[in-house]
Amino acid sequence: MSKSLSPFTKEQLLPQEEMLEVLKRKGNLYIGIPKETSFQERRVCLTPDAVSALVNNGHKVLLETGAGDGANYNDKDYSEAGAKITKVKSKVFSCPIILKVEPPSFDEIKLLNPQTILISALQLKTQSKAYFEALAKKRATALAFEFIRDEDGAYPAVMQLSEIAGTASVLIAAELLSNVNDGNGLLFGNISGVPPIEVVILGAGTVGEFAARSAIGLGANIKVFDNSITKLRSLQTNLGRTIYTSTMQPKNILKALKRCDVAIGAVRGKNRAPILVSETMVESMKNGALIIDVSIDMGGCFETSDITTHDNPTFIKHGVTHYCVPNIPARYSRSASVSISNIFTPYLLKIAEDGGIENALRFDRGLKNGLYFYHGILTNKSVADWFDLDYSDVNLLIF
Repeated sequence: MSKSLSPFTKEQLLPQEEMLEVLKRKGNLYIGIPKETSFQERRVCLTPDAVSALVNNGHKVLLETGAGDGANYNDKDYSEAGAKITKVKSKVFSCPIILKVEPPSFDEIKLLNPQTILISALQLKTQSKAYFEALAKKRATALAFEFIRDEDGAYPAVMQLSEIAGTASVLIAAELLSNVNDGNGLLFGNISGVPPIEVVILGAGTVGEFAARSAIGLGANIKVFDNSITKLRSLQTNLGRTIYTSTMQPKNILKALKRCDVAIGAVRGKNRAPILVSETMVESMKNGALIIDVSIDMGGCFETSDITTHDNPTFIKHGVTHYCVPNIPARYSRSASVSISNIFTPYLLKIAEDGGIENALRFDRGLKNGLYFYHGILTNKSVADWFDLDYSDVNLLIF
């Protein structure tokens, strides 16, 4: 009898490594957008146009009634874009994905379903240990949009809002200098035969650059201070002109403050903004001069700064008007909402295209950088160090 021939070779019969491919299967998202409840927060995460784009891609959006009112978008705008509207807050918070501008309050965290994906600002400096413990109990996956990086390594959300804050600081100064607001009656513009406004800008980052751009556009003379020569050089390149720049030399700052009409603080620190202008230096400023302390959300860079509100934005100290409102972009809620929406929408579409948050995090390092909770496990070392909490390296959880 002839031998029966096996259909397999000897090598094929030996145990083989199994190759598992990560499949990108497009998923459908169910997104909840609650109404912001934080003090004077008027922004909304998605505009009606963004909702329309998401709905047309097969996703669902549930919006709490009135969520867009602060940015002058009404429920009808969202309904026509394809969103469902509800008056029940708990229903919105039961959605698998929650989008918020401000971090959720403790009451809102209680409404979250276990395993919810939360995308919002983190605002680390304003949080407490209890906040992270509450999120851990919900086994939430949370991303902070201010920590998300783009392909160039930049932080798009921070840059966008900084652009608004920088431009707004000059517009606010122009308002406050007018007689209508009991200012000095100075016009923020270059009028023939009239000396231009003198503006001092502390900090040459994104806020400082856009403040400088706006001030120059209105015809002001500007002086920019920063300890980074690279930033000062980059600022002049971006502006396309040579301007007065200096490192943070106290004598130079004092000399500039004595002559200026407007001083804008736009510096940041690791834990707190450094105090660059002492009370004595403020006393030397002209009567009726104006301070716009954009750094107030990190403590302020003027020694005389105290937090104010959008309702009562200014106070006078040593004859100098101080504007120290944190969260300046909320003053321009519609523009800020469009800006935030432009950042959120591509990421949401990408998460769906990649087949869910796990795959999106696996393929996008910039998105992974924004992750600070993964199924209730803290993954951000900065948060862990700040609040003395245990954390796990995200790369050990997501392969």
